[in-house]
Amino acid sequence: MSTTGGDRWPGRRRGWLFLAVAAVIAVVLVVVVAVASGAVKSVPAFVAPGAPSPSAVPSAPPPSLPPSTPSAPGDLDACVAADLAAMSLEAQVGQLLMVGTQLGSPAGLADTVRRYHLGGVFLQGRSSASAATVHQGVAALQSAATGAGGIPLQIGVDQEGGEVQSLKGTDFPTVPTAVEQGRLSPAALSARTADMARRLLPAGITIDLAPVADTVPPAYLGSNPPIAGFDRQYGTDPTAVANDISTVVTAMQSTGLLTTAKHFPGLGRVHANTDTSTDAVDNLTTVDDPFLAPFAAAIRAGTAAVMISLATYPKLDPNSVAAFSAPIVTGMLRHRLGFTGLVMSDDLGNAAAVHAVPAGDRAVRFIAAGGDMALTLQPNDAAPMTAALLARAQSSSQFRAQVTAAAGRVLRSKFRAGLLTCSH
Repeated sequence: MSTTGGDRWPGRRRGWLFLAVAAVIAVVLVVVVAVASGAVKSVPAFVAPGAPSPSAVPSAPPPSLPPSTPSAPGDLDACVAADLAAMSLEAQVGQLLMVGTQLGSPAGLADTVRRYHLGGVFLQGRSSASAATVHQGVAALQSAATGAGGIPLQIGVDQEGGEVQSLKGTDFPTVPTAVEQGRLSPAALSARTADMARRLLPAGITIDLAPVADTVPPAYLGSNPPIAGFDRQYGTDPTAVANDISTVVTAMQSTGLLTTAKHFPGLGRVHANTDTSTDAVDNLTTVDDPFLAPFAAAIRAGTAAVMISLATYPKLDPNSVAAFSAPIVTGMLRHRLGFTGLVMSDDLGNAAAVHAVPAGDRAVRFIAAGGDMALTLQPNDAAPMTAALLARAQSSSQFRAQVTAAAGRVLRSKFRAGLLTCSH
């Protein structure tokens, strides 16, 4: 989410399937690779102003795969293709949703997880419970997801630091704000990040919706409610922030916990909060803006996911918020910056920025723009979002291909998190 406000933060705003038919596997693999470029590809460096088009930029070496993934991209492609071949359209659609549930009673979402084949669950709110207690609730959700051969869940949480720290207590010591973290040496920042990440793993957390890659320039420090209002930025200079983001992504994912760089293409130069307003507009960001550098750094460091904001960027797309914009999600993030991982939306459930759009249409617009996993903090959104995604996929072969490709990227993130293996 863009802030610590709303229902998410009460009180303050802010396998391998050997029996799969070979021909079906081949067809699905073509869809995943050709339509979505799901295979692990090289990530081009950030395109500076005046630089040649991405197609003319030499490719950098691909990032190494973490130990939890198959050793070769071809193995991973085959695993994903086999799983997709065995999944119904309903199951594929379910993988595209991450739905919120309260940290105090996560197991209450079990029926929704089971009914809609959810791809992920976001643990929202605050808790001082032990890692073992949190894990019990997560285990109940995973059991609901994997029953009858289902797919394990990505379990997400907000653990940034400062006001945005979902889990606290004995097992989860206080994490300083990003502003404070940005003042640490690279070695100290790396060590602190790795320690925080290691504490989340025993609780069953698989992906942190962090770090914040938004840079807030000095002139906006007193008028930027979603980021500067809670000291969520690592600094005011995008080059320095890029260095910190690279350190944080590398350190966190070295533990096995996945990262989510947010909120692309940046919330550091808006004067309103997308959670509470439709007036979050960034009139400055361009396709080669230097404030994109922290996101490019996160991609080069191998971040598993990138979250798309709900602000509007007139110089990029004057007609849609970022999460509904193909020029931003597909054109900029996928093609220009070369990101091949999981693209997640900011909260499509409670945010005022999208309330004028029916819940089901929010999910459809996000996937159509090139997104993979629609996040909603409203459990009741699972039904209309599933219905709308299914209806569009059943009426449009192009959209159905996008659904399959997106589900493939969700599965790839799960292999990377160690949730699936080729023998699952």
